[in-house]
Amino acid sequence: MRELVILGTASQVPTRTRNHNGYLLRWDGEGLLFDPGEGTQRQMTYAGVSASSVTRICLTHLHGDHCFGLPGVLSRMVLDGVTHPVHLHYPASGEESVRALVSLATPGLDLRLRPHGSSGAIADGLEVQPLRHRIEAYGYRLSEPPSRSLLPKRLAAAGITGPDVGRLQREGRIGDTALEEVSVPKPGQTFAFVMDTAECEGAEALAENVDLLVAESTFSDDDAGLAAEYLHLTAGQAGTLAANGRARMLVLTHFSSRYPDVSVLEEQAAAAVVVRMGAGSGTRIIAANDLDRIPLPKRRSLP
Repeated sequence: MRELVILGTASQVPTRTRNHNGYLLRWDGEGLLFDPGEGTQRQMTYAGVSASSVTRICLTHLHGDHCFGLPGVLSRMVLDGVTHPVHLHYPASGEESVRALVSLATPGLDLRLRPHGSSGAIADGLEVQPLRHRIEAYGYRLSEPPSRSLLPKRLAAAGITGPDVGRLQREGRIGDTALEEVSVPKPGQTFAFVMDTAECEGAEALAENVDLLVAESTFSDDDAGLAAEYLHLTAGQAGTLAANGRARMLVLTHFSSRYPDVSVLEEQAAAAVVVRMGAGSGTRIIAANDLDRIPLPKRRSLP
C-alpha cells in the first residue's frame, strides 16, 4: 500500500479544525513520519494508523510545530512494544534540540539518529535538498527505481515460461532473448516533501517530475509580503513549484490560521499551474484537511 495520511495541516498554532503538522507516508512495508508536531500521537489514533508502522521519522527543521510531537510518538512506540529499528533523519545543526526531545521519550526503542548536513542520498531511495528558511531546513524525496513490465505474448513467443521468467529478470538475457525484447519500461513512483521555505533551487530539485508533491502553502498570494518576510511559500508559489516540476499531484498544507477557508489557496495554486502549463495540465491539486488519506497516483504511462 502506498498512501499519504494527513495527520495535521496547521502552521505555527493549531486551530479548532487543524492540528499541528504531521504526515505519514505508507510505502509498502515502510512508514515514513514527516514533521510530527504537537498532538501527532493523538492524530494517529484518529486516523487509525499504528505507531508501530513507523520505520523512519524525517524532520525538515527544528521549529516546534514540526517536532514537538516527537517524544510522544517515540514513547508510544515503546509502549506498543516496537522492536524494529527506527531511523530519525534531521538537519545536523539541530542535534542539540533533537537529543533534548529524544531524552524526554520513554527509553527502550532502537532509535538510530541520522543527521545530515548537505544535499544528497541519506538512505536507499531517500534524498534531501536544502531549503531556504530562517533556520537550516531540508526537504525530502523518496524515489522508487525504474523497472520493467513483462509482456506475456512476447514471453510466449520466445518460449520463456516458468522459472525461466524469473531467471530472465535476474540475468537480463536467456539465450538469444534479452529482457528488453519482451518487456517495456516501468517508471518508479516518486514522492517529495517540501516544507517551510521560500522559493529556492532545492525545492525545485525535489519537485522535478514527482508523482506526489507535498508543499507548504502558508500564505495567500495577497499576503506575499508576509511570505517573503518569514521565508514561506504562497499558494501561487506552491502551484508554480508544482507546474515547473511537472508534478502530477500537489497537496497543499501548513496553512496559516488567518485562512479559515483554504479553498482560496487551492484556487490560487491552480491558477498558477494554468499560467505555467495551460488548462488541462493534468496536475491535480488538493488543499489537505486533517485525517485525509491520499493514494499515490498510478505510475506514469509510457508510449
